[in-house]
Amino acid sequence: MRAPPREGGFARCHPLVTFAYFAALVVASVFSLHPLLLGLTFCSALLYALLQRGAAALRLALLFLLPAVVLTALINPLFNHRGATVLFYLADNPMTAEAFLYGLATGVLMGGILLWFSCMGPLFRSDKVVYLFGRVSPALSLTLSICLRFVPLLKARFGEVSMGQRCLGRGGQGGPLSRLRVFGRELSILLSWSLEAAIATSDSMEARGYGLKGRTSFHTFRFTRQDGALLGLIGGLFAAACTGIFSGAWEVAFYPKIVFPPASPLFVCSAAAYGALLLLPPLINWKGERQWKRSAVSD
Repeated sequence: MRAPPREGGFARCHPLVTFAYFAALVVASVFSLHPLLLGLTFCSALLYALLQRGAAALRLALLFLLPAVVLTALINPLFNHRGATVLFYLADNPMTAEAFLYGLATGVLMGGILLWFSCMGPLFRSDKVVYLFGRVSPALSLTLSICLRFVPLLKARFGEVSMGQRCLGRGGQGGPLSRLRVFGRELSILLSWSLEAAIATSDSMEARGYGLKGRTSFHTFRFTRQDGALLGLIGGLFAAACTGIFSGAWEVAFYPKIVFPPASPLFVCSAAAYGALLLLPPLINWKGERQWKRSAVSD
């Protein structure tokens, strides 16, 4: 039997389709704090992250995002005392239920967007970034490409430096001061290594004529009819969702009391469109996996 594909079907789409999807998703999600919108955003992002990275995504949600959401909900009433439902007083300042819920909604929104950005990282390799922005702005494409590669590269290099220091018997085995000294030495080695590699990369790019006029580029991306249909579907769902969001059908008033908009036909249609937009990547991956299993059985 053939090995399963390393990437999901959505990851193999044209870079323009992937970029348009995440741009539409971020724009549509940041303009409303309606609980249904927030729940759809967070749950779909968590679902796609679990399909991408499994237990690592769950650890991210439980160890970082969930505490951040709770912390945002607890901090907001300390600075925002608006709201009609006073729960208690702290230093003669009212702590209101509306302020707690507004902080909770803001935290869930930020958590959902961060999850979606964590899902976007594996899909946007450096070659895709250079393909999208290389001709428009070579400097911008290079900067974005370096940023996407920088964090995992430094993490891997720091692990190598730490392992080398431990093999030489210079690991931080003593007290806090000794560990701090070892960490400073490892950080200095990492910075020296990174600067040297950056200079070598710069010289190599200059020798290859990067940024010169008339320089051609090579890529393996082809915009197919399927990509065009998917791009049109993304645009249609995005327009339908934004029609409801920007017309006020999703608008929620938190102060002085929480008031939800009525469940109008526009609200229902825009919610369905937004939900379909959120579920596109998992559905495309599921369809691709089914096609692979079917072809594997036939072979």
